[in-house]
Amino acid sequence: MVVVGPHNSIITLNVNGLNSPIKRHRVAGGIKEQDPTICCLQETHLSPKDKHRLRVKGWRTILQANNEQKKADVAILISDKVDFKAKQIKKDKEGQYIMIKGTLHQEDITLINIYAPNTGAPKFVKQLLIELKEDINNNTIIVGDLNTPLTPMDRTSRQKINKEIIELNEKLDQMDLIDIYRTLHPKTAGYTFFSSAHGTFSRIDHILGTKANINKYKRIEIIPSIFSDHNGMKLE
Repeated sequence: MVVVGPHNSIITLNVNGLNSPIKRHRVAGGIKEQDPTICCLQETHLSPKDKHRLRVKGWRTILQANNEQKKADVAILISDKVDFKAKQIKKDKEGQYIMIKGTLHQEDITLINIYAPNTGAPKFVKQLLIELKEDINNNTIIVGDLNTPLTPMDRTSRQKINKEIIELNEKLDQMDLIDIYRTLHPKTAGYTFFSSAHGTFSRIDHILGTKANINKYKRIEIIPSIFSDHNGMKLE
């Protein structure tokens, strides 16, 4: 007998600041429309006291990591429709990442939501993976704005990837982690960010999973966003 677990979806989106009420209203509308099980946001630019500003009807569970300067900041919203229990939460004081370990419909899940800094992003992500190595297992999903195109295909310029990105890819490989979009769409060039400074499109927002769970990842797509300079990604 094959037991099919419930259908879940995860969205990741860099919202580029949520201090404007109009923008919060738009983001809330976008979340309701996509109806994800879990929604991971980066660059909320909110302080710990602003948790109420992340409220979206139907996503009561809100976990966030903030810093004092209202820079960076990440948040995870979990749908009321699912049976989620958090067992452990790790927050970064700088608001660059949050990790939650728990169960989703009685199945173990480790979720890491990352906002990598604009400079030295590949090195930052690699270092973070090393630090969280003990927490990363087959049930881990890593999402976020990694500020890093992982392959030449992830940039319109088709520029070669540098040494830091090569080292990050080697680390992902060692840890049996995969870029789910590239795995399911090996030949598709999809982009999540437009840099007006360089006039290039790139895919720097990612959802990473484990090789062991490749059969669980049914679909992944880039979702256009009108209220941010990034597009989102959705995994089912």
